[in-house]
Amino acid sequence: MSASDHDQKIEFLANQHNSGRIGRRELLGRAAAAGLGAAALNTLTLQADAYAAETPRKGGILKLGVGGGSTTESLDPTTWNDTVPTTVGNSFLDSLIEVGPDMGPIPQLATDWEAKPGATEWIFNLRKGVEFHNGKTFTADDAVFSINLHRGKTKSGAAGPFSAILDVKKLSPTQISITLKSADAEFPMVLTDYHNRIVPDGTTDFSKGIGTGGYILEGVEPGVRYRGKKFANFWRTDRAFLAGFDLTVINDSTARMNALISGQVDVVNRVDAKIANLIKAKKNLSLVQAPGGWHTVVSMVQDPGAIFANRDLRMAMKYGIDRVQIVKTLLGGYGTPGNDHPIPKGTLDWNPNIPQAAFDLDRAKAALKKSGFDGTVTIQASDAAFNGAVDMATLMQASLTKIGLKVTVKKEPADGFWDNVWLKGTCVTSYWAGRSTASQMLDVGYAPNAPWNESHYKSEKFGALLTEAKSQLDAAKRRTLLWEAQALLASDTANLIPAFQDYLDAHNDKVGGHTPHSLSPLDNNNITLKAWLKAMITSSLDLLS
Repeated sequence: MSASDHDQKIEFLANQHNSGRIGRRELLGRAAAAGLGAAALNTLTLQADAYAAETPRKGGILKLGVGGGSTTESLDPTTWNDTVPTTVGNSFLDSLIEVGPDMGPIPQLATDWEAKPGATEWIFNLRKGVEFHNGKTFTADDAVFSINLHRGKTKSGAAGPFSAILDVKKLSPTQISITLKSADAEFPMVLTDYHNRIVPDGTTDFSKGIGTGGYILEGVEPGVRYRGKKFANFWRTDRAFLAGFDLTVINDSTARMNALISGQVDVVNRVDAKIANLIKAKKNLSLVQAPGGWHTVVSMVQDPGAIFANRDLRMAMKYGIDRVQIVKTLLGGYGTPGNDHPIPKGTLDWNPNIPQAAFDLDRAKAALKKSGFDGTVTIQASDAAFNGAVDMATLMQASLTKIGLKVTVKKEPADGFWDNVWLKGTCVTSYWAGRSTASQMLDVGYAPNAPWNESHYKSEKFGALLTEAKSQLDAAKRRTLLWEAQALLASDTANLIPAFQDYLDAHNDKVGGHTPHSLSPLDNNNITLKAWLKAMITSSLDLLS
C-alpha cells in the first residue's frame, strides 16, 4: 500500500466515523480489515476519541467565505440553485424532513410519518410549539402552503418530484396528509428536497426572511454578504450554537483560499483540489472531504433541429473526452470518472454493469464521421458553475480537437450565469449536487417534464421506467428499473458527465462540528446550524448575541 493510499484510507474511515455513519467499534474493525497497521489504528482511535470528546460551545460569530453566490439570488426557496442561497436559507428556514448522515430521512418539523396500504397516501405528524421569527406558531396551514409552492404553475426546482403529489390536506393543526398520483415507497425522501422549506402561510414577500430556523437574518446583500443572529426562541437545543454568522460571498477560488489562510474567514467551501494537499499540510487548517453525488455536467440541448439532436455527434463527444485526465488535472485525484448518468459509483442503486466510457479516439472519429457534422461546437463555461469549469471545457476542447471536431470555449461572466446562461445555452457547463435517492436525482434532472431538464431530454421510455420505479414497492424490482434508466441515459448521452468530485471544504482550528456529508458541501449546507467555535472571538459582531 502506497503512503498516499494509506493516508486516504485513514482519512476516509475517520470521516465515516465523524459523520456518524459508522461507530467506534466498526471504525476499528474496518481499519484492521483494510490492513492498516498498529500505528494507523492508534491514530484512528485518538481521532475518534477526540471527536467524541468535543462539546459544542455557545456564542461567537462564525465567519464564512462561500463560493456559489450571485447578485440575482433570492430568499425565496423555490429559486435556490447554488450553495450560497441554500446555506443562508437553511440558517433561517427549516424543512419537514432532513437527510441524515446515513442518507436516510430524519425528522425535523415533521416528527414522524406513515404510509397507508398501497403507499399512495401518507400521514405526517407535525412538531408542536414551534415559533416563527415573527412570533406566529407553526401549524399544518404553513406546511400545506409551503408544499404547494412547488406544485402547479411554479418555476421551483422541486416541481419535477412534487408533480407526483395529487393533493395535500390539513387533517388537524398538527397533522397533514399527502396523496400521490401513484405509489412511492420512498416519498418522505422527496420532501427532503432543499427547496422544500417551511414559510408562513400566505407568504408573498420572501425578502423578510421569516422562518422557524436557528437564525434571524440581520443583513442581506444578495451575492455579497449575509449576516444572521441567533433566534432566541429556536425550538432546537442541539443546533445553532453560535451567537451569529457572517457569510461573505467569495466566488473567486484564490481569493477564498487566501481569506481562509489569512484568518479573514473561518470556513470555506469549494477548496480547489490543486491546493487540497497544501491545506491538509497546514497545522491550523483542516480539510473536510466527502465523496458523494456532486458531478460536473456539459448539457447538450437535444431539441429537434438542434445540432445535438444528432446522436452520432453526441457519441463522438462521449468518447472524445479524456475523463481520467479531467479527474487528475481538474480534481487533483479527488473524484472519479463519470459515465454520463448522474448516479455515483458505490451508492445503493448505482448500476455496476454499464461499461465505463473511455477515451477512444478511433471510436470518436468514427462517430464524428458518421454524424456528418462539420460545424463548430461552442461550450459556454463559467467558474460560477464550479471551480475549474472553464479549465474543464478547455481540456475537452484539446481532446476533441484530436478527432477533428472544431470546438470553441466561451467564458461567461460569473455574475448572472444561472439566470442568463444556464438553461438557455445549447452546450453549457454546469454541475449537480447529488440527491438522496437515485429516483429523485433522475426525476429532477431528466424526467421529460422536469423544469431543470438541462438537455431537454424527452425519452418516453426513460419516463416510463422512472414512473414505474417510483411506484415499485419491492426494492429489488425498483433497483432493476433504475439500472435500466441509468443505462439508457449513458447510451443516449443526454448530458456529458465527465467526473464526480469529492466535496472539499476547509476550516481553521477555531471551528468544531464541521463534518462531511455526502449529499452536499458545508455539512449538507447546515454549517451555520451544526458548527461551533472552540475559541470565542471578540469583535463588535459579538454584540449580535
